[in-house]
Amino acid sequence: MNKLVYSVILFLLLTVHSVHSQIHQPVKWDIRINDQSEIVFKATVEKGWHLYDMNLPEGGPISTSFVFEKVEGAQISGKVTTSSKIVKQFDPMFDMEVRWFGENPTFTQKIRIIDPEKFKISGMIDYMSCNDENCIPNTAEFEFTKKDLPAALLTGQPQEVQPQSQEKAAPAVTQPSQQTQQPEPDSQLASAVPDSVQTTVTAVEGTDSAVSDWWKPVVEELQTYGEQGTSGSKSWWLIFVLGFGGGLIALLTPCVWPIIPMTVSFFLKRSKQDRKKAISDALTYGLSIVFIYLLLGLLITILFGASALNELSTSAIFNLLFFALLVVFAVSFFGAFELTLPSSWTTRMDSKAESTTGLVSIFFMAFTLVLVSFSCTGPIIGTLLVEAAGMGSISGPAIGMFGFSLALAIPFALFAIFPSWLQSMPKSGGWLNAVKVVLGFLELALALKFLSVADLAYGWGILDREVFLVLWIIIFVLLGFYLIGKLKFSHDSDLSYVSVPRLFMAIISFAFAVYMVPGLWGAPLKAISAFSPPLYTQDFKLYHGEVTPKYFDYESGMEFARRNKKPVMIDFTGYGCVN
Repeated sequence: MNKLVYSVILFLLLTVHSVHSQIHQPVKWDIRINDQSEIVFKATVEKGWHLYDMNLPEGGPISTSFVFEKVEGAQISGKVTTSSKIVKQFDPMFDMEVRWFGENPTFTQKIRIIDPEKFKISGMIDYMSCNDENCIPNTAEFEFTKKDLPAALLTGQPQEVQPQSQEKAAPAVTQPSQQTQQPEPDSQLASAVPDSVQTTVTAVEGTDSAVSDWWKPVVEELQTYGEQGTSGSKSWWLIFVLGFGGGLIALLTPCVWPIIPMTVSFFLKRSKQDRKKAISDALTYGLSIVFIYLLLGLLITILFGASALNELSTSAIFNLLFFALLVVFAVSFFGAFELTLPSSWTTRMDSKAESTTGLVSIFFMAFTLVLVSFSCTGPIIGTLLVEAAGMGSISGPAIGMFGFSLALAIPFALFAIFPSWLQSMPKSGGWLNAVKVVLGFLELALALKFLSVADLAYGWGILDREVFLVLWIIIFVLLGFYLIGKLKFSHDSDLSYVSVPRLFMAIISFAFAVYMVPGLWGAPLKAISAFSPPLYTQDFKLYHGEVTPKYFDYESGMEFARRNKKPVMIDFTGYGCVN
């Protein structure tokens, strides 16, 4: 019985060995470590067969990938790179464009020897090779120990990758300000980033410390970036304009507009015998408003500072908070509730204004206006401060609040100087509430921009470009319907007719919604590219004119450029930036 069992086992072993020996392996690998601290993977591909490129899209053939399972006495530096020729072609079998190597490819992986005595690197190569009839997935394992190291690497010291004659070319890559020889146009730039640079590498150890020099700024302006704490006069003017515009909008809200004639009339009646004093009191009132809001902006600047504001603007968590805050503001403008300060505050300020005289009473009257109008101005101020924080300027909140308060204070001074203008002021009515609702729609649209930043940073994929555009299209279509009276909220008055301003605003809103529709199929929509998610997040697109980098890993790209003496163009793109 035992002899029968042994015979069956022997037969199975011989069968497995025979089948394994008959498996066709069209790709042969020669893997070794050279004197330049590089693992060189050289593939010899049988004629009629081809080896697929790295990082192919899902649903296609198996990409060539390098996995480092065990690394001892060394460090893996960067990723696997190759400069071998790539062939691109549509493959009907996979129903997609695939890439394979048009020659026997060679791959290199930079390493750093730390302890030759303990040196050991092992891993595998996953790949697929195909011909016109079939495809064969396969795996090639590799392992290196001390005995596989060249003699030049046994000292354990970091090795120079380039000889002295090639080092002179390095400044063309990492020190452009010191370049002494102009590169050949087009040819070098075109070959600096081949199609095959995207790799799949899993490394156990960290990266080479020598690459830290690649992260050092090479331009003097970059080295001093951020030390001055300002983002330039252009940003200041932009924040000021945004603040001034917000102040003008705040004037048209139900909390502020009715107060203008009441306050100006009060000053005129208070000083019937002396019109100059009435004007001076109104000007003092306006200046007090500017002072109060400017003081608020300065306090925010002192408490946070430029670096903290920049961290707020680029933090995914705070972008989520900004999103929630703007949604709350929008709901408030829609009439669900009012954001009000404690009534005791306004009562106390009002009593202070009555019990004091002179400039002090005028100041407390201005403070009362700030508190009473908070339910309308609060969301506008909050949005303004969020935008100021997004610019990372230490003076941003102060400048923004100065612009806001200036726009808010100017009407009080003008109507005090020209009291006859009060008669021509539009009367309060339903149009004031319409202003709040329109602002609510705009707040809701802006809130999605901050949610998009957090979505990109965390990689959730819940607010891809087409989802973002659909939401914006719906928001502006609903805004258009509201302006022509087809959509009403509970606190809206009946609209007997559509005024000319409302009609033109509705046309603009509908036109903007229609403009965004082609974006659902991949149109660039450059007018809103600063707000919408990038085009690569869109699943379905007919537009193929988008320019994408060939290298997505900075260290791998710099390593390739250094090795091949090529110039480099770096595109800095951030999730929290408006490019």
